[in-house]
Amino acid sequence: MKAMILERICDLKREKEPLRLVDVPVPSCAPGEVRIKISACGVCHTELDEIEGRTPPPRFPVIPGHQVIGFVEALGKGSSRFRTGDRVGVAWLNSACGTCRFCREGNENLCDRFTATGRDVDGGYAEYMTVPELYAFPVPGSFSDVEAAPLLCAGTIGYRSLRLAEIKDGDNIGLVGFGASAHLVIQMARHMYPSSKIFVFARSAGERDFARELGAFWAGDTVDTSPEKIDRAIDTTPVWGTIVHALGNIEKGGRLVINAIRKEEADKKELLGLSYPEHLWLEKEIKSVANVASRDVREFLELASRIGIHPEVELFSLEEANTALIELKERKIRGARVIKIA
Repeated sequence: MKAMILERICDLKREKEPLRLVDVPVPSCAPGEVRIKISACGVCHTELDEIEGRTPPPRFPVIPGHQVIGFVEALGKGSSRFRTGDRVGVAWLNSACGTCRFCREGNENLCDRFTATGRDVDGGYAEYMTVPELYAFPVPGSFSDVEAAPLLCAGTIGYRSLRLAEIKDGDNIGLVGFGASAHLVIQMARHMYPSSKIFVFARSAGERDFARELGAFWAGDTVDTSPEKIDRAIDTTPVWGTIVHALGNIEKGGRLVINAIRKEEADKKELLGLSYPEHLWLEKEIKSVANVASRDVREFLELASRIGIHPEVELFSLEEANTALIELKERKIRGARVIKIA
């Protein structure tokens, strides 16, 4: 089968083709697994973190990709949840122990034995992949394959962020950064909290215009002061400086949820501007989001189907995966990027 593989850590400012197209054997199903013939895979900023070493794979080579849509093509011994031909999705969550306190509470994302699709095991930048059947999810028929792919991470992690933000209808909501995840979060938020105003902070004029198209009450730069204080905010940027500016816009007793696995270390110096009385005092909170749990995937896919969330997507071929990643790095984005597997 054809696959794009990552063989080493790369600096994407200098290297424009971090992945290499190769032919590799079609993977075999272990007991309890299913093999999927992949039709589409979303492109995520976390792939940039893997390539540049902020969340490095434990082994090389590895096939990236964790927003996977495909069809069950083979069943491993003992697999019974699906039949061949069923359409399924695979998210960042690839496996967990299933027995620890966090798994029993439905928070597999916090399990010490959590493994990630496309980092710890081969992912979706390929024609086939395998996954434990417990972590393959039925996909509602209201979405095409390419529409469904970004829902598996950008949408699901956005849904978890909204849950952790503990928003009440009528709260002012801030979205810091407006890429693949935030453009789905705004659609969810407008449905779930119809009385709330949504304030978007984005570096590019194009992203701000896109946010207004999707119903933002106000859109400004990430360094701007919002016209009203924000009760709950979600940051989806890869840099540190936005955190300081966002905290300055948070209301007393407000909460900032950081939706990012890693921040780019080169920008850490921006935190030197953090002032306790200005940014943290008066009971402001910061909460991080770590991965996703099965519950998030199931609940979000049902919600997205019910309220008609549809991502805006730009398509690339498997051979164009490097182009998609570099353009994402350079913030040439509107909505989500999806690799369509021929």
